[in-house]
Amino acid sequence: MAANSPLVSLFKPNVNLNLVAQTTLAIVRVTVGIMMVHNGFDKLADIESFANAYVAYLGLPFPIFLSYIAAYTELIGAPLVAFGLLTRPAALGLFSTMCVAMYHHIKVAGLSLPYLELSAIYASIFLFFAINGAGLFSVDAVITQWLSTSALSSKAKQIMKLEKSLEASATEAKV
Repeated sequence: MAANSPLVSLFKPNVNLNLVAQTTLAIVRVTVGIMMVHNGFDKLADIESFANAYVAYLGLPFPIFLSYIAAYTELIGAPLVAFGLLTRPAALGLFSTMCVAMYHHIKVAGLSLPYLELSAIYASIFLFFAINGAGLFSVDAVITQWLSTSALSSKAKQIMKLEKSLEASATEAKV
């Protein structure tokens, strides 16, 4: 598959070839993904209450339906971000739910930082991953390499430790 195909572009991370930066991105991605999952469970625990208190309060149509969309976006999207699988679309969905949460907080309490703080931090992080992808230590990077062997530079492959494992696999296959 061509290195510039839309499918490769979906998975390919923006590559900073610094090992410390890639490790930090992976830690942030996993931490935020794990921390976000409980929000989806909290919504599903009492979906009608959440729908009335948050979605209907904003005047959005179909509050129960939109509450389920938000809950499942968090339940499915957060682990996808944590694993680095389909990171861009998952992070975009989570960024969208955080934007609605920020709008709710502003409508309820104005520009009160204690209310906005957590949803703004989450939104910023998810926007970052929606734009930049998951980084080299992710399933997306492995899929990118699988789809197109020329999509990632040799330095990026070295950082991912893929070259050594691919060479070992090729050697075992020949034997």
